[in-house]
Amino acid sequence: MYRRQMLLAALAAGCASLTAMPAAAGDDPFRIGLILPMTGPFASTGKEIGAAVRLYVAQHGETVAGRRIEVVLKDDGGVADATKRIAQELIVHDKVSVLAGFGLTPLALATAPLTVRAKVPMVVMAAATSAITEKSPYVTRTSYTTPQVASVIARWAAGSGIKTMVTLVSDYGPGLDSEASFTRSFEAAGGKMLGTLRVPLQNPDFAPFLQKLADLRPDGVYVFVPSGVGAPFMKQYIERGLDRSGIRLISEGGITDDEILDSEGDPALGAITGFHYSAAHDSALNRDFVTAFMAANPGMRPNFMAVGGYDGMALIYKALEKTGGGGDGDALIGAMKGMSWESPRGPIAIDPETREIVQNVYMRKVERVDGALWNVEFETFEAVKDPGKAPS
Repeated sequence: MYRRQMLLAALAAGCASLTAMPAAAGDDPFRIGLILPMTGPFASTGKEIGAAVRLYVAQHGETVAGRRIEVVLKDDGGVADATKRIAQELIVHDKVSVLAGFGLTPLALATAPLTVRAKVPMVVMAAATSAITEKSPYVTRTSYTTPQVASVIARWAAGSGIKTMVTLVSDYGPGLDSEASFTRSFEAAGGKMLGTLRVPLQNPDFAPFLQKLADLRPDGVYVFVPSGVGAPFMKQYIERGLDRSGIRLISEGGITDDEILDSEGDPALGAITGFHYSAAHDSALNRDFVTAFMAANPGMRPNFMAVGGYDGMALIYKALEKTGGGGDGDALIGAMKGMSWESPRGPIAIDPETREIVQNVYMRKVERVDGALWNVEFETFEAVKDPGKAPS
């Protein structure tokens, strides 16, 4: 009991080893350095990914190709300088064979150059700015890119009779990525953009931007905000009567994040979003994943961050199997290229040229099912790549 209490305390501090099995003297464990924001404003991201990593190890075993798996979890607090320092320590001191995690774009961008010198693969489980994988030939991704999703939403909107749109996005890398991709795709499909609205990432006040939106009177608005900001946005949108204005709200899936969706209540009902994962995805594999995740983490529902972490571990395990337990960085990243498998989100693959994830993108509608709110998928766009990404 004392040991368990000490481990939990260390995890809370963010500097614990999420060890699958302690390595005895003389063993040569395969170490994965997992860097996540376990504290601070983005702690929910770290919590979801960390829980999914634990679940994957519990389900798939602690040894792969004769190598004992050791996951070393470090908390960066969502601060890029801390991420870079921790990554250096994991490479030099802990001798990790893979770096993983990265809850935000600046954290991933700060780390990517280190992987070139160290020749250590880096698996991005959350950050979604398209350019990340271009910063190092050792970076791959199991989350998604904002252009990958935004381009699909734009095509769907144009095909649904929406002629004019305005974008409303958080003013940082992923938001600008999403804005640019949506605009290109919507205009290419024959639509007309009436304006772009960029909301400060820190302490956002949506009121003046929603007033501008009302003044522009588009057929629809495309919204991208971080998942934690979705609830206050929805509340203000409805308080200003925009849900009755005739302007159709269409969003990237973070606004109805599965983790917080049920707490958003009736304002979220009917919201149309596009995304690469829903906890309501209708497959036996996903139902098993959701059931196991919620059983292991009472009070939590897996979201897109969780599936990114779960699939990140799947990619590492599969690559290690392919190398026969070899931890050479070039061999591992080579094994990851072209890998494909069935995920709780559906079929996925790693593009061998760009090292980006290829996956389905789903259009969803928030519905109440058995008393709870869920993102129910109603249309599928298959095997979507990150648009415009040049092969490396």
